Amino acid sequence: MPEIAILPNQRRPGIGRKPVNEARRPWLPQQARLCPVLEAGSALGYLVYPPLQDIESYQVRYLPGNSYRLSFFVADAQGAPDLVFALLSTPSAGGGGLMADDLVYLDREYGMTETEIRALKDALFVNIDTPPGAVGLRGAYDFRTPPGWDTVYTGPFNQPQPPHLPALTVRVQTDWYAHNTEFRFLLQPGSVLSATGSTPIGQVFFLSREETVLREANDEDATEFRTAQRRYWEDKAADQQAAPYGGMYSPHYRRVSRGAR
Repeated sequence: MPEIAILPNQRRPGIGRKPVNEARRPWLPQQARLCPVLEAGSALGYLVYPPLQDIESYQVRYLPGNSYRLSFFVADAQGAPDLVFALLSTPSAGGGGLMADDLVYLDREYGMTETEIRALKDALFVNIDTPPGAVGLRGAYDFRTPPGWDTVYTGPFNQPQPPHLPALTVRVQTDWYAHNTEFRFLLQPGSVLSATGSTPIGQVFFLSREETVLREANDEDATEFRTAQRRYWEDKAADQQAAPYGGMYSPHYRRVSRGAR
């Protein structure tokens, strides 16, 4: 079993929840709790959180004209988000990934300086407008894999609730390349992307670089496949239970898969 080293966000160390392996998705229908293959997909690797305290949150709004409004909030005594500051980030003419940041709002009661605000922005965001409309969200932890293993970074699996923003998926050789965790989302003008300290912003899983080979199945493979398929459906049909909310389901796959670990 490979061991993965986790390192805190260098710009905001010690802030943010640790990665977790989690099969449940609160916004999926209740029937999903009875679908072990769906849960296994959700539990692939680890959910990653932003470098935020639980009372902190932020929003990224992609504005017409190719600018970004970055708003940072802290919950008040009643738990409602209170706006601390807002930055307007606009790509510089000529491209090159450079951004012009303008502080458009600051609540002086929080005692933050402009230097601290820009440092916080760098801890939370990266590669804004690369490609156009994209924003990279930094994770609270980075990953170092053993030799021959890579890290795949993508959006959280099986979260279909709208609005759904597309996320880019990348695979990085994190055994030798010291990659800071980031998740890249693609926004359309008017889109808003939010994050809180208690909600994951992405998912990582780890793959060996050992190559796989595809071969054509022979007659014996085909016979074994069809026999196993027929046996599974017969056993499943004979093992049915009533769900608490109505309907029938079979726990057969879950039982067999637990024994196959």
